[in-house]
Amino acid sequence: MSGLRAFRIGAWMALALLGGFLIGFGGYLPGTGLPKQVEEGTARVGGPFQLTSHEGDTIDNAKLAGKPYLVFFGFTHCPDICPTTLYELTDLMAELGPAADRITPLFITVDPERDTQEVLSEYMTAFDERILALRGDPAATEEAVKAFAAYSRKVPTDDGGYTMDHTAGVILMDGEGRFSGMLDLHEPRENVLAKLRRLADA
Repeated sequence: MSGLRAFRIGAWMALALLGGFLIGFGGYLPGTGLPKQVEEGTARVGGPFQLTSHEGDTIDNAKLAGKPYLVFFGFTHCPDICPTTLYELTDLMAELGPAADRITPLFITVDPERDTQEVLSEYMTAFDERILALRGDPAATEEAVKAFAAYSRKVPTDDGGYTMDHTAGVILMDGEGRFSGMLDLHEPRENVLAKLRRLADA
């Protein structure tokens, strides 16, 4: 084997090993564009935000301190997932009994352009009165979305309007503002109620 050929083979092997390393460990390297979701074993969910409730009160992370709460992102023009989830939460709050008073459920709109305080106030009359609907200007809304590591995006529709893509799960936060898990309303009802009771007692 000539020295040139041996050099070429060695170079290709080194590139192959480097490629494998980058593929296998790319998620841990800086600058890869992958969000760091976990720090010291705890999901990075929860952070500073400030919004206004449908009742006109200012609600922020400091005001919520000391009491567990739920966070659900949505919008009033949502045809199915949002109202269904809010009706489910209404039923769950009723079934929890007195324990429900120890939890604050939040419905944060990702569509502040259409969801004014008046619109939200009317919309929330169909659901449990303990559920607070929150809104802010676009910047405050984006800050809240990022605080809970959630997602939202405006999607144009064929009729010239738009709809919103958004995180659909219910986020559980404990009384110290720490992420406590997600509520999947497709789980068996006893599992969902058990999660809420644990949160209420946290």
